[in-house]
Amino acid sequence: MALPVNEDMYPDPQGNVRALPRPGAPLAEVVAALEARYDPALAEDWDAIGLVCGDPAEAVHSVLFAVDPTDAVVDEAIERGVDLVVTHHPLLLTPVHGVPADDPKGRIVHRLIRAGIGLFVAHTNADRAADHGVNDALAAALGVGNTVPLESVGAPHTNTLVVFTPVEDSDRLVDALSAAGAGVIGDYTRCAWQTVGTGTFIPGDETNPAIGAHGRLEHVPETRLEMVVPRAAQADVLRALHEWHPYEDPGYAVFENSQTPSRAGLGRLGELAHPITLREFAERAAAVLPVTAAGVRVAGDPDRLVRTVAVCGGSGSSLYDRAASARADVLLTSDVKHHPAVEAMEVPGPAICDVAHFASEWPWLPVAADVLRRDLGGRVDVAVSKRRTDPWSLHVAQDGRDVGVGEGAARG
Repeated sequence: MALPVNEDMYPDPQGNVRALPRPGAPLAEVVAALEARYDPALAEDWDAIGLVCGDPAEAVHSVLFAVDPTDAVVDEAIERGVDLVVTHHPLLLTPVHGVPADDPKGRIVHRLIRAGIGLFVAHTNADRAADHGVNDALAAALGVGNTVPLESVGAPHTNTLVVFTPVEDSDRLVDALSAAGAGVIGDYTRCAWQTVGTGTFIPGDETNPAIGAHGRLEHVPETRLEMVVPRAAQADVLRALHEWHPYEDPGYAVFENSQTPSRAGLGRLGELAHPITLREFAERAAAVLPVTAAGVRVAGDPDRLVRTVAVCGGSGSSLYDRAASARADVLLTSDVKHHPAVEAMEVPGPAICDVAHFASEWPWLPVAADVLRRDLGGRVDVAVSKRRTDPWSLHVAQDGRDVGVGEGAARG
């Protein structure tokens, strides 16, 4: 039977009716905001992330978030008239030597470009990202709190930029540097330290000073501005500094920061508010995640009590041993193979809940959409795709009943 569509799974992250187009932001600024949250340095070496197509100088007024860059998602993007599609899974994960329009992947690239739509990918960097990544979103959807990574990584390397600017220009410069990726500390953006003092200088004969005259000592009220800069974004931040600073030769310095502990990493481990049985936990997963043909598979005693939960969006069975070491009661993930599941059930350790790959990563979409909207000050519209991109369409139960998934859309 076809499964119904629940429109409530696709809330407008803004919580209101959109009547007029947003002011928009350059694609380069949108990309910088996304990469500030989903640092490219967190991605696997083999991954293919970032901007796939699109003109960084073009304006973006609306963004559509989806798990997969499929033809169905492109159809929806064109129907909605969006300017950018953000997907979790890459379009060009394996190397290609061309994108002809008669190739399935090439066709998607051509369709996007013809429609004037960009494509941006946040994959394993979104998996590892802290607070607003795939795994925190999955844990939150399941009611798992007080989470820590199952497999931690160090915090991204950062520097501190110190620059001096006239007091009246300091806020404008902070905005520009923030748009380029500076000033992100945890869940806070546009973080800056500002102190006011007096700057002195004598413009030389060959200079073109914004303030002052050749050969005369000037005293100018200036702000000393300090902002944290991810090293991966430093070149973009310095370009913004030179573009927006009023001085011909802005005075600045960059200091290297030591690496700090981080909440970034693969998977999450946390606690339920109250213990429930494994059966009840699986039913909760089935209720809050998008419905798929595979549903929720369980390995373990259905009556086992569950309090400590490990999750990993996507293929995460490799984290089973870490979940066991952390004394988790269950690991919820995707793509669990037969032999690892059999072996896991032969020794003391967590039960396993296996859900569809698409379903485990879907909760990230509304989270990422809302974060981008807030980071850009509401200047762009955001939406979550209603297209179900899980490839499986039918599950036949052993008693002969068919459980199918209707074409086109998913529900939670």
